[in-house]
Amino acid sequence: MAFLEMTDLGGYKCFDHEACKAAGMAKAAEYRGNQPFPHVMLDDFLAPEVLRKVCEEFPDSEGRDFFDRDQERLKFQFRPDQCSGPVTRMLFAELNSRAFLAFLSALTGIRGLIADPYHAGAGLHETRRGGHLGIHADFPHHGGMKVERRLNLLIYLNEEWMPGYGGALELWDRGMTRAERSIQPEFGRAVIFSTDRDTYHGHPDPLACPAGRSRRSIATYYYTAIGASLPAIERTTDFRARPGSGDKADWRVRLHNLKSDWLPPILQRRNREPLETVPIDLATAAS
Repeated sequence: MAFLEMTDLGGYKCFDHEACKAAGMAKAAEYRGNQPFPHVMLDDFLAPEVLRKVCEEFPDSEGRDFFDRDQERLKFQFRPDQCSGPVTRMLFAELNSRAFLAFLSALTGIRGLIADPYHAGAGLHETRRGGHLGIHADFPHHGGMKVERRLNLLIYLNEEWMPGYGGALELWDRGMTRAERSIQPEFGRAVIFSTDRDTYHGHPDPLACPAGRSRRSIATYYYTAIGASLPAIERTTDFRARPGSGDKADWRVRLHNLKSDWLPPILQRRNREPLETVPIDLATAAS
C-alpha cells in the first residue's frame, strides 16, 4: 500500500485533500525533529504502477544538453512540458495540486505554500555513470514568480539500486563539517526537506552504476510569498567543498552571493551581472 493513495477518476488519478492532510499530520513531528535540518524519508510513497509508468515514459537523454562542470556533472533534467507521457504529465499536475499542498503544509507547518507551474529547475532528473551533484544549498528565490523557496520533494525511480552504485543523498550539517544522514535513492522512496541558505545536500561522489544504468528522480519545489522586494543581485545555488576532499569551490558564485548579501542596493544595481548555470551542448562536452 502506498503512503499516499491516488483516486482513479476514470483514467485520471488524483490525490484526496483530506487524506493528504491526515498523512502529513501523521509525519509532522518526525519531519520537524529530524536533523541536520527538517526532513523526512518516506518509502513506498506512491503506487509502484504509477512510478513504473513514469519510468517507461522517461525521455531519452541521448543527444540532450546536460550540466558538466566541477560542481555538477552528467546531469540531465526535463521539465514536465518536455515529457510526452500522459502519466508523467498527470503526476506533476497532482504534485502541484491543492490536495498535495495540504499534505506538505500539514507535514511541515508551513502555511501558504505555492506550487511552481514553471517548474524552474524541477521535473525529471537523470545523472549518468560518472556524474555527481556537489554539496550545495539551493537558490533561495524564484526570480520569475518573486517567491521564496521553502521545500524540495524528491521521488526516486531506481529499481534494484545497489549501495555500491553510489548516488546516496547526503544531508550535511549547517557548518559543513560532516554528512549527518545518507539516503539511498531507492525506487519509490521520497525525501522532503526544508530549504534555506545553509541546508546543504547533494550526491557528491561519481556514480559507479553499471553501464546503461543511471540515477533517476522526480523533483518538485515549493515556495511562499515574499514580504519585501528581492535584492537587485539575487543569490544563486551555493555549492560548497567538503572538508578534506578534492571538491572545487565555485568562487564566481561565492563572490556573486557575497555581493547579494553585503552591497548596498544602489551599488548592487550598478554591479549587477547575470549569473546563470545552464546545461552545455552535448557535442561540446564530448570534445
